[in-house]
Amino acid sequence: MLVLLRFSFHGIRGSQMKLTISRKLLFIYFFMALLTVLSSTYAILSLYRINRLAFNLANRDYALLSTSKQMTGVLLDLESAEKKYLILKDPSIEAIYWTRSADLKSLITKTESFARRDNRKQLDQIATLSRRHAEAFRQEVSLILQNLPDEALALSQGKSNRLMNNMNLATKDLQKTAEADIQARLSRINDEGEKSARMTMFLSTFSLTAGLLLALIITYNISRPLVQLKRATGAIAEGQFDYPVDIVRHDEIGSLAKAFRTMKERLKILETKLRDESPLTGLPGNRAIEETVEKRIQEKKHFSLCHADLDHFKPFADKYGYAWGSEVIKEVAKMLEEQRRLEGESDDFVGHVGGDDFIIIAEPERAENMCRAVARDFDPRIAKFYNQNDRETGFIVGKDRQGIYRKFPLISITIAIVTNDGTRFPNALDMAQKAAELKERAKTLKGNNVVKLEEMEFLFG
Repeated sequence: MLVLLRFSFHGIRGSQMKLTISRKLLFIYFFMALLTVLSSTYAILSLYRINRLAFNLANRDYALLSTSKQMTGVLLDLESAEKKYLILKDPSIEAIYWTRSADLKSLITKTESFARRDNRKQLDQIATLSRRHAEAFRQEVSLILQNLPDEALALSQGKSNRLMNNMNLATKDLQKTAEADIQARLSRINDEGEKSARMTMFLSTFSLTAGLLLALIITYNISRPLVQLKRATGAIAEGQFDYPVDIVRHDEIGSLAKAFRTMKERLKILETKLRDESPLTGLPGNRAIEETVEKRIQEKKHFSLCHADLDHFKPFADKYGYAWGSEVIKEVAKMLEEQRRLEGESDDFVGHVGGDDFIIIAEPERAENMCRAVARDFDPRIAKFYNQNDRETGFIVGKDRQGIYRKFPLISITIAIVTNDGTRFPNALDMAQKAAELKERAKTLKGNNVVKLEEMEFLFG
């Protein structure tokens, strides 16, 4: 730039042209134009770097974090299936192990498609450990079939445990790597935003001192969205996912703002799920249930709230163990989700209150159809969780709350349906309380039951 100015001045002297004010202003304007070009170039390059960082954050780092957490869940299922098989020697549990092993392999393959080179080394380690654990489990199955349970147990407590611990450590390392990358990339985005804002404001201020209106336009056009993005980056890094980024443009800044909004929404969804989602079933929890009911009440929609609860579940869990009880809970969640996909629509809702309590929210006719289908298919689906003797007798023997042994029926399901016509219930709490009261009354009935508030009020007043 200085060379060009020097060349221009020499050209003027060589031609013996008089350096007028207009020519001086021309040189000043030329100099300011160069500053403007430099300012714009620097800003665009910075925006490009931030855009790339945001893209990698949204499409690589968070994807890696999500899949690593899924791997942790699969590993828990693998370990649980292995331990259960040694105790129950049930071929169906062996099938669960191999299914979840295939799921783990699929997750590893999926993650390798977008992971960095150092992440791939961690994934290769997990894959190798998974194969070795599968080989150890195959040996355990062989020992069980040879009626050598002690040798199988020793293999499980020794080699299999070490392999599973190493897999868990490797998966946690992968998750920590993803979390560290997220924090580092957020920090880099924040630093890039601050750096870009400072430099752009410096060049703009320098141009403003010369009195050029164009410098003011450039400052307003570039500095304002950069500062806003910088503040948004800092706010999101602190967990303020509702911080507004209302920039609508058709240039690099607009692309960055769009990517930023996408990242913000994904972060918000991920944060909400992590806080409210049931770790056992993956279904939305109490907060999501309350918000869904409250929203429909405020919109005066005609809908039903269905409260599903398992009967005689505690004696089952006492006899078969909490882990097998968890499998029953997951099976019920799967049944509800299947019926929502078959009978329901996109805005129908299935949630997990906790324990053996579930919620269905849908238009009244669809809700009743889903509930009756679940009650109809319940016994065949749950029977597989009992041993043959209990299935044949139709009951189990266990202690009641007073510590006395007695017979308990097999698990059944009770579903209470409470319908709001848009005016009956003022808030979600009242509606949920009425559903809970109806469910407790219905639990006195035998077998699988679907009861509606209107029917109970007609019968009992």
